[in-house]
Amino acid sequence: MTRVLGIETSCDETSAAILEGTGDDVRLRSLVILSQDVHRVFGGVVPEIASRAHLTAIVPVVERALSDAGVSPNEIEAVAVTNAPGLVGALLVGVSYAKAFAWASGIPVVGVHHMEGHLFATSLEHADAVPPFTALLVSGGHTLLLDVAAWGQYRVLGGTRDDAAGEAFDKVAKLLELPYPGGPHLERLARESDAGAGRFRFSRPMLRRNQQPDDPDYYDVSFSGLKTAVLTALRDADPVQDGPAIARAFQDAAIDTLVAKTARGVEQFGRRRVVVGGGVAGNRALIEALVARFGPSGVEVFAPSARLATDNAGMIARAGLFRFERGDRADLSLSAFANQPLPGLVS
Repeated sequence: MTRVLGIETSCDETSAAILEGTGDDVRLRSLVILSQDVHRVFGGVVPEIASRAHLTAIVPVVERALSDAGVSPNEIEAVAVTNAPGLVGALLVGVSYAKAFAWASGIPVVGVHHMEGHLFATSLEHADAVPPFTALLVSGGHTLLLDVAAWGQYRVLGGTRDDAAGEAFDKVAKLLELPYPGGPHLERLARESDAGAGRFRFSRPMLRRNQQPDDPDYYDVSFSGLKTAVLTALRDADPVQDGPAIARAFQDAAIDTLVAKTARGVEQFGRRRVVVGGGVAGNRALIEALVARFGPSGVEVFAPSARLATDNAGMIARAGLFRFERGDRADLSLSAFANQPLPGLVS
């Protein structure tokens, strides 16, 4: 059994977790997430403010995670930290602290790719959310469709060509004059309208029946045109009176596209599990649509709770344990990167 300290500071959550176990038999001993509500004032994350907030919070957050787990620093055997992708200034706070903690304790440090962490998150709550599966990762910064044959073996099927799914939800919410972060507010507003209600319906972007697996847009998604369609609709609409119908029409279009693209991956590779990760995995309408699509054929859909869907150190500790057991180690030159390919990619 290995006990890992996980650290996550890629955006505006300062998080630390203690995880212990071997392979897929793990236990999350503690998880602390401190969110930075100050960004609501600006309608989006301000990188410099996020970095400074991490500096203030990182020590007490780690200390609280250790306390909640009932372990001391000298009982930690490895430190796993997000080092890509994300806001570089924010990442550097976590990476610097992780290296200092590891050096002072004489233990290894492991760099973790943020999106690989999201792949592991659901397995912390659902023991069957393990490979092989089709993965849909949808967050404010990323949208990826992957075929996961095994941990560490990832085939990228498609991704967004412009806005990430969560970013599109937030931007449309802003057009509808909803508070930041807009995704949850837009989902609640959409539930006030019936499907197909009103005069609003938006096309499903990059989704055509005659597409083939070798077409470049067979798996890819695009949300910029959908966002523009909402803006155009609002020019002749009342944001208050028509807001629920527009929100529902946008959400239906986005979700239908994501579900259809996911189904293509399931069918092509014959997977019997779908694992959803990222902040948008907290959208109930998305999960309900996936279950409705795959349930009749016996394909299981796994999604994390809201706490593990958002950025958190639990998923980083879990991915870090996997990397640690593979023999991955970083030295004190470990740095932070705004963008970096997912490790373990296969053609």
